[in-house]
Amino acid sequence: MTHTTDTPDPIASTLAGFTHRLRLGEVPAEVSLRARHLMLDAIGCALAARQEDFALRFEKAVHALPGANVPAACTAGAIGISRRLPLRDAVLLNGVLTHGLDYDDTHMAGVLHLSVSVLPSLFNLAAANDASGADMLAAYIAGLETGARIASVAKSGFHGQGFHPTGVVGAFASALAVGRLLGLDADALVAAQGIALSLASGSLQFIEDGSWTKRIHPGWAANAGLTAASFAQQGIPAPNAPYAGRYGLFRSYLDTARQAQVDMTLGTAGIGADGRASAWELDNIAVKPFPMCHFVHASADAAITLHRKGLDVDKIRGVEVAVPAGVVQAVCEPLAAKRRPTSDYEAKFSLPYAVASGLLRGRLGLKELEPAAFGDATVRALMQRIRYVEDPASTFPRHYTGEVRVEMTDGSTHVHREPVNRGHAERPLTNAEVREKFMDNATLWFPRSHAEAVCEQVLSLDKLPSVRTLESMLATDPTPATTSIPAAVLN
Repeated sequence: MTHTTDTPDPIASTLAGFTHRLRLGEVPAEVSLRARHLMLDAIGCALAARQEDFALRFEKAVHALPGANVPAACTAGAIGISRRLPLRDAVLLNGVLTHGLDYDDTHMAGVLHLSVSVLPSLFNLAAANDASGADMLAAYIAGLETGARIASVAKSGFHGQGFHPTGVVGAFASALAVGRLLGLDADALVAAQGIALSLASGSLQFIEDGSWTKRIHPGWAANAGLTAASFAQQGIPAPNAPYAGRYGLFRSYLDTARQAQVDMTLGTAGIGADGRASAWELDNIAVKPFPMCHFVHASADAAITLHRKGLDVDKIRGVEVAVPAGVVQAVCEPLAAKRRPTSDYEAKFSLPYAVASGLLRGRLGLKELEPAAFGDATVRALMQRIRYVEDPASTFPRHYTGEVRVEMTDGSTHVHREPVNRGHAERPLTNAEVREKFMDNATLWFPRSHAEAVCEQVLSLDKLPSVRTLESMLATDPTPATTSIPAAVLN
């Protein structure tokens, strides 16, 4: 990790070169199509979140910010909301909406959510600048590819240090994506990364009490990226060694032990000297089958499989769940709190709840995150009998493995292991399954006809003359017949 600071560090210069020269026509057709499906998935998550308490409260809070009432010509749209906002406020809110349900995609090796920072950073800006869908799509692909590589360098070390890589790395990915949309040259893209270094943030403290600050991270990262690229466009001098420098990303955000695990070559893997990609990290982005922290998915699927085999849950003596050591802080500890989630967000990060719901109900969807579901007495009783052990055979972070061992009162045991979590690149949700998930999410609050029209627009984004068409379509309130907004939120 040594570097002389008179020239850009290798990661910054390589990612800048890749972003600058990326041409949509050179992206493999299947990669471009998958990118559109990832975008569709993120938009579906935002539409599904529209009437959630957190969405309504964040909407109210953002509209209360100073300067929220500006001329219509200076405003931008948020997904599922007709009342317009200043551009950066809309970007922030779109990040909250796309990420708020924790149902959005995850780059497995980097352990981060990329679409929810990269898409908001581009969507409103592209509409404001009357950019084409092809230009926005190329920038989106650049953001996903670069962000995935930056996060992979740390090998999940950010989490162990208490930083949320979605917020931290999302700032760099968004800076590069916005820079691509603005047409910055390679030197300016290096500067954008240097500026992002001073703007990147995101604490994991929310894990201890289920608070809502995690939901802010991608939108804040999107705004940081937008700011960094805009400053770079104006020639603001910036550090040129944001990754390898003495106070660069990995030295500042990782302790000495975790720095020893860093592999800087992963930051440029698959990108040749000519700036072309020979391998696409976008293929390694997983779409979530459950609206829960990705770390619990394999264990949840294992529990659901045991449920479907006809397990008699009334005769369960105890449950042992084998998990990767790297996920313990997020979803297993403190165990007493994880066994008694008091909010949907605590439930999303509770391994005991994910397994209990799977064993008892055979499902784990949005309805299972309602208070009546995670507060159910039978579920809570079972959670008290669920314990975890660290799994020495886990291949984390390549896979988010999970094994559930159920001990019955008659002395028998039932075991199921998921060595590769569903949705992983080695076991992906198909594009058809992504579309099905989108339709389920989008029709929670919006008519099916509207959902189908949005789906068609997103999947044909590469042919869309102007992103304004899509923004106009998305910046629409739910139909009154489908809404029931708590009065306390509106007042």
